Amino acid sequence: MTGVDDFEAYRPLLLGLAYRLLGSMWDAEDVVQDAWLRWSATDREDVREPRAFLITVVSRLALDQLRSARVKREAYTGPWLPEPVEDGDAGPLDTAELRDTVSFATLHLMERLSPPERAVFVLREAFELPYDQIAAIIDVSVANARQLHHRAARRLSEGRGRFRPSAEEHAELFTRFLAAAGGGDLEALTELFHDDVVYYSDGGGKIRAALRPIIGRDKVLRFFAGVWERYERGGAAIGAANGQPVLWSRLGEHTQLLALDVRDGRVQALYGVLNPDKLTRVRPPM
Repeated sequence: MTGVDDFEAYRPLLLGLAYRLLGSMWDAEDVVQDAWLRWSATDREDVREPRAFLITVVSRLALDQLRSARVKREAYTGPWLPEPVEDGDAGPLDTAELRDTVSFATLHLMERLSPPERAVFVLREAFELPYDQIAAIIDVSVANARQLHHRAARRLSEGRGRFRPSAEEHAELFTRFLAAAGGGDLEALTELFHDDVVYYSDGGGKIRAALRPIIGRDKVLRFFAGVWERYERGGAAIGAANGQPVLWSRLGEHTQLLALDVRDGRVQALYGVLNPDKLTRVRPPM
């Protein structure tokens, strides 16, 4: 294969890697484009394993961008949520592990990790790289890479169920949610939520949204009680993004994509993306 063929063969994998590290496909595409420029300028006779070489380049570029992105996200208006993407744009999703590493819940939780922790977790969990290769990519010892992975996995598992729900279980919860919200059935909606459920709403300062997470079942129920008429009018439909079912709904002239994190059959977190800049890569089914 030519150098172009090599790179294009790995582009979906590289985009999936950069997206998992950054939570933004815009930033991921910039990183992969920079990787292409470096690949074009590289004497490929010196590259024995193009896949390993390109993963290393993309990981290091994404780490550099992630460090600067964290500063911007701290100044973001309201909660920052990942940019939703169509399933086919997030790289291979043919295993439960790959789908979980691109889910809203995991990407949101990964914002709590340090850049090296996030890189180690993604490279190990999503791409099954050996620790010696991961250590070389992020320039740490093998022992330190193992420790970073252990710490990241522990932090991401805190408060989450051991078993992830299937797409069918997610869709079934959304169906029950729509029936309860559309019918104004407060009791049925109550049964869907954990006591400590949290609703995150990302308007980015462009669309009116809660500037802080809404925490606790009673507060979340009161919030949704105020928007029930959206569902009563049929302005909602189940779609898919980030390897899982999502709920699309209309708020006046604006659109919201809602994703769930589920623990033990109940909703423990809801992620509402309203910022129109983050909804350009996904299409509502309505």
